[in-house]
Amino acid sequence: MSKRARTKAVADSAASAEPVSLHSGQDPELLRRLLRAKDRMDAASHEDWPVQRLARVSHVSAAHFARCFKDAFGVPPHRYLLTRRIERAVALLRDTDMPIIDVAFQTGWKSLGTFGRTFRDITGESPGDIRARQQAATHALESVPHCFVRAAQRPDLTIAVSEKRRREAGAIKAPSKK
Repeated sequence: MSKRARTKAVADSAASAEPVSLHSGQDPELLRRLLRAKDRMDAASHEDWPVQRLARVSHVSAAHFARCFKDAFGVPPHRYLLTRRIERAVALLRDTDMPIIDVAFQTGWKSLGTFGRTFRDITGESPGDIRARQQAATHALESVPHCFVRAAQRPDLTIAVSEKRRREAGAIKAPSKK
């Protein structure tokens, strides 16, 4: 399929409000550009990554980028970035004696309060509690490859943090499971 035909197929799919299936091979060039943006977020998760900046990296519009990123990776770009930041913060809390405020600033938060609240919303524990529990635990995981340990400890952000707060406050009922 030519590049023009792939572009038309993606445009037709977007116009008909059907999700673009990048995994089925419809547009490998777009997937490659999305991966480039994802790699940049992974390499510098402490930086600000608004959708407009990521879209420039991928050479697409901001709306198209956000839609295609979620279709390709299953989560919106901001939620993916939050996951990476929390994952990095947990590693720093576990492996260093760095003050919690320094961990917050090094992982991209501008204030300790926002870091603590978001961290607790995602992990269910405060940064201090995680540090104490992680450092008190015996590390039987030393023989396991680091990438597997990180993947197992990665926070599962299936809903937005603000939606989780509203649900916990009772403002929104959780969707019923059939």
